Amino acid sequence: MYKKAVSVLILCNMIFLSGFLCVFGVGQTKSGAVSGDKICLTMQALEERAACEKEEGVESRTLGIAQQAVSGQRVVDFCVLERSSQSLEEEDLEALLRIVESEAGNEDEEGKLLVANVVLNRVRNERFPSTVTEVVFQQEHGVSQFSPVSNGRYYQVEISEETFEAVGRALQGEDISEGALFFASRKYADSAKMKWFDENLTFVLEHGGHEFFK
Repeated sequence: MYKKAVSVLILCNMIFLSGFLCVFGVGQTKSGAVSGDKICLTMQALEERAACEKEEGVESRTLGIAQQAVSGQRVVDFCVLERSSQSLEEEDLEALLRIVESEAGNEDEEGKLLVANVVLNRVRNERFPSTVTEVVFQQEHGVSQFSPVSNGRYYQVEISEETFEAVGRALQGEDISEGALFFASRKYADSAKMKWFDENLTFVLEHGGHEFFK
């Protein structure tokens, strides 16, 4: 009787384990949209890192522990040097991930970081909207500020691990763009647009296929 009970228990455990592995496998094969779980895991990792820095006595320049907004929506706080603290909601995080991937998917991590820097620099600048989502979808005379939004690529990209890393660095306050607010690829941009950039903006740097201005 005892041996029979043990056998049944082992069999149940094997069935449970097989079911878990199947579900896990299906989850790993999904692609396309950025999953909420992926975003939450990224946010959690950033929070844990900030918490560790705080415990070790390291003065964090940026990401704070995630807090609950009055509405109950989860937010991530970040502050860059002397600039005032701002909040990044999950909708804005996904928008930032998607625009970085769609604009700099073929760039290295620094190229992705630079695009994230430009978006966040705009959020902090009075000339632009005050949230990431509004910045990403901003239009000027009916024309989108970011071409992937208008051509649909923004909605089709699959977010890479490198993009998660680059966005995480940007949210922690790393800005290698020297305050850039604009970027363009001279090779693909309209000549009239590049002329306006050259005549009205200050060139900052060039990285990969993009030139950055402020």
